[in-house]
Amino acid sequence: MRTSTSDKLRALIDAEARRAGFDAVAVTRPDAIPLAPARLAEFVADGFHGSMEWIAETVQRRAEPSTLWPEVRSIIVLAMNYGSDHDPRGILEKRDRGAISVYAQNRDYHDVMKGRLKEIAGKIVARAGGDVKVFVDTAPVMEKPLAEAAGIGWQGKHTNLVSRAHGSWLFLGTIFTTAELEPDKAEIDHCGSCRACLDVCPTDAFPAPYRLDARRCISYLTIENKGPIPHEFREKIGNRIYGCDDCLAVCPWNKFASAASEAKLAARADLREPPLSQLLLLDDAAFRAFFSGSPVKRIGRDRFIRNVLIAAGNSGDASLTPIVRGLLNEASPLVRGAAIWALSRLLSDREFGDLAATASKTETDAVVQEEWLAAPARSVKAD
Repeated sequence: MRTSTSDKLRALIDAEARRAGFDAVAVTRPDAIPLAPARLAEFVADGFHGSMEWIAETVQRRAEPSTLWPEVRSIIVLAMNYGSDHDPRGILEKRDRGAISVYAQNRDYHDVMKGRLKEIAGKIVARAGGDVKVFVDTAPVMEKPLAEAAGIGWQGKHTNLVSRAHGSWLFLGTIFTTAELEPDKAEIDHCGSCRACLDVCPTDAFPAPYRLDARRCISYLTIENKGPIPHEFREKIGNRIYGCDDCLAVCPWNKFASAASEAKLAARADLREPPLSQLLLLDDAAFRAFFSGSPVKRIGRDRFIRNVLIAAGNSGDASLTPIVRGLLNEASPLVRGAAIWALSRLLSDREFGDLAATASKTETDAVVQEEWLAAPARSVKAD
């Protein structure tokens, strides 16, 4: 049974969380995710983390919260709904437009949430003393297992958190505290026999339910991956230029979710369906200005243009050809290589062959040279 002091502190936390715009708040213990270490170790051992070496380097701290901070006694998990007011998959049919994941269509959620979490943490210290630490995906904290243990939702077969009230659209943050709080009851899995999220994945990134091979995930390929996008995934990416919402958007539990409020995380109108022709023209300064305050800015202009070029190659829009050809002169090999692939799709075989005969001779980067050699075999537009 909670003490009166604990009751009052929990009431304060709940009230402050609502005031700060969070849609759910719950409490768990630092030892509440005993299965997480083995699951995380298996994920890394299988190489499913790809090039995200920081995951492998922080396995112990990530899986056991008390290792990250031995003084922690309670973990407060807070969630903010970022659901869209429409099905984000609709843009996938508009091949001349770029599909940006819903979560990235407004301000960086790290910035939105962290200040509010700090305010709540300050109120906790003022009321109960002790110490606190605030995390929003900026430290080795396994927010999703902790959120499941706290009862906010459960990790679905797509490995993301699912809530009966908010579907698959929740940002998570945590407050570690030395205060003793009564934990909430853990949520149970409500996925049942449904496998919609697994079947909808364009790149077959789920080798089994509840297991994700990040190396095949479009979100990883367009965000975390620093090199060229592997050829086997380029067509499947379609016009997704930053992340992928397919497995989230198809979740049946979304029917109970409401859209994010205008005051919190409403999408920027110019990021809902940006034209590829506009995005391809962004130089570094324009990219930084256009995506100011957006998480897209963190991947840098060259990686972003790489993504847009893949979308251009999949668009079938020959009007993009002059812009794409201009990108063959870029300093970045990453951009030049993607431009070659896009042109192999936009030009006829004869036009591309004529271009390759001259342009490939001046290329000095080995990876880009390989793009020139490989592209003709994948050119799909006949003379």
